[in-house]
Amino acid sequence: METLSVTQSLLIAVWTAAVMSRWLGGGATLTLRFSPLMTGLIVGIVMGNVPQAMIVTASLQMIYMGVFSPGGSMPAEPSIAAAIAVPVALMGNLAPEAAIAVAVPVGLLGSYLYQFRFFINTFLGKYTDKAVDDLNPKAISRSIIAYPTIASFLLFVPLVFIALYFGAPVIADVITALEGTVVIHVLEVVGGGLAAIGIATTVYVIGRKDYMVFFFLAYFMSIVFKSLEVTMVTYAVFGILIALIFVQSQKGKNIQAASSDTSAAPSFDGDDEDDYDDGF
Repeated sequence: METLSVTQSLLIAVWTAAVMSRWLGGGATLTLRFSPLMTGLIVGIVMGNVPQAMIVTASLQMIYMGVFSPGGSMPAEPSIAAAIAVPVALMGNLAPEAAIAVAVPVGLLGSYLYQFRFFINTFLGKYTDKAVDDLNPKAISRSIIAYPTIASFLLFVPLVFIALYFGAPVIADVITALEGTVVIHVLEVVGGGLAAIGIATTVYVIGRKDYMVFFFLAYFMSIVFKSLEVTMVTYAVFGILIALIFVQSQKGKNIQAASSDTSAAPSFDGDDEDDYDDGF
């Protein structure tokens, strides 16, 4: 059974810590937390199997498509889930559906780990209070940026490294030993169902009644054109064209509505203005 080396485990752990600590920048790191795609790419590069890593990560992305955080912790951490599940899938030659079943509990545990990071930051808050009392800008920057980042790296790097170096090969061995049994079939069925739930959540979050027709159009196009083996690039071109047609039609409606409002607006004749002036 293939195992992760110390260097591979450490590189993936450092990347995960960088994402979870938001060291890479606020908005960018939040996007990386919500989406496992970039973490899957890093894992594929480190393990030397980018194509299969992206196939597995694309399946993971579907279950986390509707995951977002208005603030605080999330119910699951997609980045941590991908950091563990993708190496397990690559080492055990798992189907993407089985990898999903592995990623879900890992993502849930990752959310508790992220909450523990908040607990650690409460102790670091006293340095911010002291820096504010001293009116020391450099100390304030250190207390709100440097110290929490260092604490996050100290928290995530060792734990993710241990999970990868010691835990991932064991999970892969167990799943490989269960290959061909009903357990793997159950994992694949559950994983496929979770992907469907993720897509449904996304449709619920971003779906509007007047846009739902596009979801149905995309679904039936994929069914009708399945035998033609249409590529994703072709679907993307169709999507862009349909979107442009829809936008142009909406612009036409807005222009027509604006012109109608203008024509209906009350007009003031010059004669009335002259009569008003003649009164003085």
